[in-house]
Amino acid sequence: MQWLKSLRLIFSIHTLVITVLAVLSTYLCRKYGVTAEFPLTLIGTAIIFPIVFSISGAYKRREAALREYGNIKAHGRAIFFATRDWLAESDEEVRSEAKGLLSGLLKACRDLFHTPVDEMNAKEREVYAAFSRLSVFIKGFRGRGMATGEVSRCNQFLSKMVVAFENVKHIYQYRTPRTLRMYSKVFIYLLPVLYGPYFAEVSKEYVPQAVGYMMPVLFTVVLVSLDNIQSHLENPFDQVGEDDVIINAEKFVSRLEL
Repeated sequence: MQWLKSLRLIFSIHTLVITVLAVLSTYLCRKYGVTAEFPLTLIGTAIIFPIVFSISGAYKRREAALREYGNIKAHGRAIFFATRDWLAESDEEVRSEAKGLLSGLLKACRDLFHTPVDEMNAKEREVYAAFSRLSVFIKGFRGRGMATGEVSRCNQFLSKMVVAFENVKHIYQYRTPRTLRMYSKVFIYLLPVLYGPYFAEVSKEYVPQAVGYMMPVLFTVVLVSLDNIQSHLENPFDQVGEDDVIINAEKFVSRLEL
């Protein structure tokens, strides 16, 4: 079921490990009488604010990637419409060639964005080669009787596709600040354990006292789950999280004639 898949993405092995450590810390503090009143504002300042900021930044990057991906498809469709509607004599062979070039371009983009950043050079060359083939195809419109102004317009469509690709590529290459993410992870993994004396102190108010162990469990689940959400949003192309950008070249090409 879909909701079970979502839960598996939110709750990871890290959630279990940190929860066990937090509960163990609380147990040992209660056993040896180590208690303290720590300020809860430290949780919000050190963890909640930075992680929410990171989630917001990662979500905006995903939305920007979707917007630019939409630009690539829209201008690609406009080029196809030109081959179908602007040429004096348009035939199935020309339209099939346009479909093949657009399909190859989107597939090359998909291969690039699914590749680790440190291995992107070869895949990036394939994308530029696909753009080059599409450029040569548009240049051939003159020989097929298309007006110079309309050929220029098609070149503008291609230029906008290249601009959109470059914007998406930068989203793929550059992530939210790494130091901020590392800072958040350190405190997310340490604070539930370090707050053992606080949980031990608070648990005195609960009857039975075993209920007090719910505090470290809830703290850990909330904090680590937020970190997992941010991690899945961080790379919108890795096809791990449910909110990733899916480049469906096959669907795009199959719907060009609509």
